[in-house]
Amino acid sequence: MPLTRRTLLLTAGATLLPTPSLTQTLAPDVAERLTLGHQAGLLDGLHSVLVLQNGETALEAYFPGTDENWGRPLGTVDHGPETLHDLRSVSKSITSLLYGIALANGDVPPPEAPLLDAFPQYPDLTEDPARASWTIAHALNMTLGTEWNEDLPYTDPANSEIAMEQAPDRYRFILDRPIVTEPGTAWTYNGGCTALLGYLIEQGTGQRLDAFAQQALFTPLGIDTFDWNAGPDGTISAASGLRLTAPGLARIGEAVRTGNDILPQSWLDRCMTPQTQTSFGLGYSHQWYLGRQPVPATGDWKQTLFAQGNGGQRLYVIPDLNLTAVTFSGNYNTDDQWLNPTLVLRKIVLAGIEA
Repeated sequence: MPLTRRTLLLTAGATLLPTPSLTQTLAPDVAERLTLGHQAGLLDGLHSVLVLQNGETALEAYFPGTDENWGRPLGTVDHGPETLHDLRSVSKSITSLLYGIALANGDVPPPEAPLLDAFPQYPDLTEDPARASWTIAHALNMTLGTEWNEDLPYTDPANSEIAMEQAPDRYRFILDRPIVTEPGTAWTYNGGCTALLGYLIEQGTGQRLDAFAQQALFTPLGIDTFDWNAGPDGTISAASGLRLTAPGLARIGEAVRTGNDILPQSWLDRCMTPQTQTSFGLGYSHQWYLGRQPVPATGDWKQTLFAQGNGGQRLYVIPDLNLTAVTFSGNYNTDDQWLNPTLVLRKIVLAGIEA
């Protein structure tokens, strides 16, 4: 995935990387629209935008801004194509891909397997019939039916993911939450589910999650720069700790879009088939969201597979348009954190598609 490195400096410290002189279906003024939107304050906190179409760079821009590393302030960062950025919960979707690779290698039990069979250290939990009925698919699709609250800010120790990170035994904390709905009947956003997947991968492969990711996914895709934060107990945070560059995340999106020898097609097919529905109406499958996005030029809506993270992090894959898009922002824990990626995708990228 060659990316041009010549830069054109714009106002307010923005950096726009020009695209190759190839046939594009994006209008030639999309970069100007993006820059003007940022200058007008409509995209406050936006750090990076990278759009690939037909495997080529269609739009790439970076903006300086205040950032942090998993809650630790970094001050003002001059973002660029080599800058690592928090993915937050986009990490969940990457962990799903790693589980799919491990599954194809025979290293982890299949989704249909009983979940608690992988946790024999907690024999008391199997005494509860509801917990005994759990399969790994319940964790993959966040339908365990347990009490879990991540609606609180991630600065609040009562937030369930933060409480998990601080717990003396994170896995018992996850598995021992009170059952509030019948397993498999309702989706509840739950980073603990992803932590369970990380555990399965580590136990099955005999590698730390970050080491397996490097060996099985990142290096084969040409991603040589990444970081993956660990909790106080030294356990890699499968749910939210990964940091990648925008081009690195785009490489993963392209692999999902096109399919290759690295990502098993059978797993991608699973991820693209809705298994449940979120509380806000989107389809959900194996740690990925599924929805539709409007394309004004064609007058219809395109199926979209995407990953999203706190602060405005997004990876969009729209197969019908041969399009992959990445957005990074620094609007962590804000009520309008969804705004930047939505405006960039709908009002700039998709509105710029030419019929």
